[in-house]
Amino acid sequence: MLRISQYLRALAGAAPAPRTRPPGSHRAPVVIWNLLRRCNLTCKHCYATSADSVFRDELDTTTAMSVIDDLHEAGVKVLILSGGEPLLRHDLFVLSAYARSKGFFVALSTNGTLINEDNIAHIRAAQFDYVGISIDGLEATHDEFRQLKGSFASSMRGIQLCREQGIRVGLRTTLTQENHAQLPQLLELMREYDVQKFYLSHLNYSGRGKRSRKLDARQQMSREAMTLIFERAWADIQQGLDTDFVSGNNDADAVLMLQWVQQHLPRHAPRLERMLLDWGGNASGSGIANIDNTGEVHPDTYWWQHSVGNVRRTPFRTLWLDQPDALLQQLRVHPRKVGGRCAHCRWLAICNGNTRTRAWAEGDLWGQDPGCHLSDEEIGLPPINTIACITH
Repeated sequence: MLRISQYLRALAGAAPAPRTRPPGSHRAPVVIWNLLRRCNLTCKHCYATSADSVFRDELDTTTAMSVIDDLHEAGVKVLILSGGEPLLRHDLFVLSAYARSKGFFVALSTNGTLINEDNIAHIRAAQFDYVGISIDGLEATHDEFRQLKGSFASSMRGIQLCREQGIRVGLRTTLTQENHAQLPQLLELMREYDVQKFYLSHLNYSGRGKRSRKLDARQQMSREAMTLIFERAWADIQQGLDTDFVSGNNDADAVLMLQWVQQHLPRHAPRLERMLLDWGGNASGSGIANIDNTGEVHPDTYWWQHSVGNVRRTPFRTLWLDQPDALLQQLRVHPRKVGGRCAHCRWLAICNGNTRTRAWAEGDLWGQDPGCHLSDEEIGLPPINTIACITH
C-alpha cells in the first residue's frame, strides 16, 4: 500500500515521514483476516470467490480468540477484519473487542450494505479504528459490478450512518475500465459524505478478479487516475484538510508519484526518492499477511493458491517468523529476483516487482508484471532498435 497523503504531507512539512523498516526485514506484518467466506454479494472482482452460503470448517469463536493471542505473541499490531462480509459473523463484536483488549489497531473491511439503524450502535460501541466500505462506481456501475440492485444505496447509507456516529470511514474503489471515468464523481462523494480516507485499488488477478482481468484499467487510464489522486491529495494538504489518500496493488504508483513531484515540486523530489527507497515497495509475504476463513495463512489476500501453514495446528509466529516456507523467503528477498521488464527496471528497489499475482496469472510467478503502467523509457530500458543492435 502506498500512503500518498502521508508522503506528500511530509514533503509539505505538515507531518513526519512515514515510519518504515528495512525492506524485506524480519518483522511482524499487518494481518488481514477473512473471518468468514460467506457474503451477501457476489462481486465480479472478489478474490475470495464468496457467496451467500455457509462454508465448512471455519474457525469457531474459541479458536479465533486463540489466534488473536498468537498474533499478539508474534508482535502483530494491526488487524483488519474482513470476509466475505464480516458483519454476517455472529461473534464479530466479541472478536473485535478481544483484539482491542490486546492493544491491536482493529479495522473493519465491509461492503457496507448491512450497516443499518439496527446495528450502528454496536458498530460504534466496537470502537473500530477505521471502517472501510467498498464503492466501485456510481449507482448503476456499482450495482452491476456487485451484482445486486440497490447495493450502492445501501452502502452509501452505511457510510452516512457511520459518519453520523463519528466513526472514521474510508471509501475503497477498485479501478476498472467501467468506472475509470467516474473517479472524479467518486471523489466528490468523499466530500459529500465527509469521508476521511480514499483507497484506490488496482485490479489483482485472483478469485473472480482473475476472470475479470479484461476489465482492468490498463496503462493510460491508471496513470490518469493516479494523477488525479496526487492532485487531490496535495490540494487537501494545502487547504489543511484531514484526508488520507492511498493506493494499492500496483507499487509502480510510487514511481508515478515521484515523477509528479519532480514536475510540480522539484525541490522535494530527492527527499521523496529516499523515502520511497526506504519504503521498498511490495510487502507481500513480509509486511502483509493473510489468514483465511479456515485458518490457512497466505502471503497476502490474493495468494489463496498458496498456504504457508494453518494457525489451527501451528502458531502464527512459527509460520511467519521462525520457520517461513520457501516462498516467503523468496518474497522477502529485496529487490526480488524477477524477470522480463521488471528485471531491468531502474525503479525495482522502489517497486520490488509489484504484487506478483498478476504475473502468476499470466503463467510465470517471477515474470514481469503485466499491470505495470510505466513505459520502457521510464524504467530505463534502451530503445528497441538499440536492443536489436546489441543482440546482433
